[in-house]
Amino acid sequence: SKCLHFPSSAAASPTVCRKLLGLSIATLSTVTHYGLRFTLISNVSLDSNSYRVIHHRAFYFGICLSMTLILAALLSSAATVRESQCLTAMGFFCFALAFCGLIPAACWRYTHSTEVEDSMMDVYDFVYEEVRRNTSSFRRHELTAIHEAFLCCGKHSTFGDTTNVEHKMCPPSQMHDEGKDCLQEMQDFLKKHMDFVFSFLGITIGFTVYGMILTSFLCFSIHFSSDLYRKGKYILRER
Repeated sequence: SKCLHFPSSAAASPTVCRKLLGLSIATLSTVTHYGLRFTLISNVSLDSNSYRVIHHRAFYFGICLSMTLILAALLSSAATVRESQCLTAMGFFCFALAFCGLIPAACWRYTHSTEVEDSMMDVYDFVYEEVRRNTSSFRRHELTAIHEAFLCCGKHSTFGDTTNVEHKMCPPSQMHDEGKDCLQEMQDFLKKHMDFVFSFLGITIGFTVYGMILTSFLCFSIHFSSDLYRKGKYILRER
């Protein structure tokens, strides 16, 4: 009797790519969550810090997505070797779950294209105005740390009284020249970062769709390959 065997090398390359993709998403989420510029804005003690909510949700979403993709890759690899319909169906479910999470995330980024940037700049505006009005030591420390992290100096304004804040709170390296506007620096930095994340989301969606197609094809192939198994005895008749 003969049976249909699926070569493990046929699915090895896509499986490795999906594992690397999952690890890359986990790395990107960790770097974004614990990066100095992101944590400074997120840790600002503000009751209505909307950026902190986005910051934490993005981290947990990225970690869950990476774990789902890695699990889907492992299940697909095991299903290819063992020719198991159950493992293949589980792998397809993981890919479908990741796809259902990626599409709303991509749509949210498209419909709220500047919300992340606006929330970060709102936090800076709040800290800046607090220092300008009160100059408390706690807020001064937060503002100085933000200026040093973003290598910027205050914000360009038509009000003359804001220059006092910039002279006291800006890094020495930014005081020799006019300094860079912090709001513009934050906007440029986040726009580049979010464009990269959005592109990465598109690549991940493509790999997820490819994974669903591959696992569904593998599941049907395993199902129909059972017809190739021949049971019973063969009796040779003399002519």
